[in-house]
Parts: sequence; C-alpha cells; structure tokens
Amino acid sequence: MIQMTLIQIDNYGPWTVTPRPRTESDLQILQAELYADIQRQVAARKGLVFYTRFDNLLAITNGLSVEDHLRIQRSIRNRYPITISMGIGAAETPHEAQKLATIALQEKGGAQSSDRKEILAVDSIIEDPEDSFVQVAHIDINSVTETLTDIESAFDTSFMVNKTQHYLMTKLVKKGALLFFIGGDNFMSPCNGLSEQDIEDILVEIDEEIGIGLKAGIGRSDNAEDSAYMADIGLEEIRDKNNEMWTCVIDKL
Repeated sequence: MIQMTLIQIDNYGPWTVTPRPRTESDLQILQAELYADIQRQVAARKGLVFYTRFDNLLAITNGLSVEDHLRIQRSIRNRYPITISMGIGAAETPHEAQKLATIALQEKGGAQSSDRKEILAVDSIIEDPEDSFVQVAHIDINSVTETLTDIESAFDTSFMVNKTQHYLMTKLVKKGALLFFIGGDNFMSPCNGLSEQDIEDILVEIDEEIGIGLKAGIGRSDNAEDSAYMADIGLEEIRDKNNEMWTCVIDKL
C-alpha cells in the first residue's frame, strides 16, 4: 500500500488579503520556502513532497507516523505566520490514497475556514512495515536539450513540457496513478498498481499522438526516497543504451 498526505495551508486565501492584500512577491517567497521546509522534514523520514498549487502539497509518506506529522505541524507553526493542516490516507493506488486523505481533511472544515487550524485528519495509515510499498516512475523527455532548449525560445520549450505533462497526467490518472512536474523536462509518477507494460503503453501512445518521445525509470521499495532513487538509476540505464528502451525497472525490496 502507498500512504499519501495532503498538506494544506490553513485559511490562506483570507490571510493573503487581511488586513490588506499582501505583496505578491512575499507570498511567492513564503510558498517556496514552506515547500522547501516541509520537503526537508519529510525527506528526513524518507518521504517525498510534491507541490500542486503551493497552498496545497501532496506527499508520499510511507514510514511516517502520526507523531511525525504532528512534529512537522508544530515546527511550521513555530516559525511561520501561518499553520498547516494535514490529511492522511493509505490505499492500493496513489490516486485513491490522496482521495481518502482529502476527504478526511475536508470533513474537518474548509480550507478557508477560520475555525479550522492545524488539523491532522487520519483516514488510514500504514502501521505494519510489511504493508508498505511505493512504486514511482521518473519520466523524462528524450533529447529535449538538443532538440528544443538550445533551439526554441525558453517559453516555447516550457509550453511543450506543459503539453507533455497534460497528456501524461490525463492517461495516468485514469489508471490510478498521479503525476508531478519536478523540474527541467522531468516528471515523477507515484504509480502503484501499474505494470511496466502499462507505463510503456502510455509512453508509446503519447509518442504516436503528439510526437514526443519519453522514457521512464521505475523504482520499487517500501519508501518514497529509495523508490525515487531506484527510478533514477533505471533512467540512467536507459540513457546509457541511447534511449533505445522505453522503461527500466529497478527493485529495492
């Protein structure tokens, strides 16, 4: 099973305009620093955080206990002008796990409610380490530097990467997986429940539909950090073979 945590800034919308609208650059800095801070704390416990809308983050938190989550909340409260609430869910697929986490938190109050503060809502959590399993795919666009970065404008290259993300996300979510942009031309997909062939089929479909070649290293472990590292190793093996493979699986179980 995979464990997902939804991390949400409490009452953030009203706070940004009270007592008057706050400077946009300051808000962007706060969001970026908060993401880095939470990433650092979750990574120390072998988890991995992804930004969605910045006021909302999603994390793979296999191995993190209820107390670990509470410590992170206290740390943020002590050092930031805002607080965070969290929802935790565990399921066979990442999409179902984050859905359970979201529902658990929503039942404790809305994101812009002044009555909801530093809630930890638990739908389900992995207590037996034997039940913990994380599969992630590190997906990369083939030769983007040679074909686009050094030829097209920076915005046009970014547009192509976003287009690729849309196609990948649409196909992966239908199969219970998630997708996050992690910089450059790279994406990471928590994808418990998908076989290597399932992932390869998606990459082939996208190549046929929009002419963008992709490759994916796939890592498997009992935590997000090791799974992501195994995925990175798989991606390097594909590169060493001149991108002649669509996928490569590396297990650490």
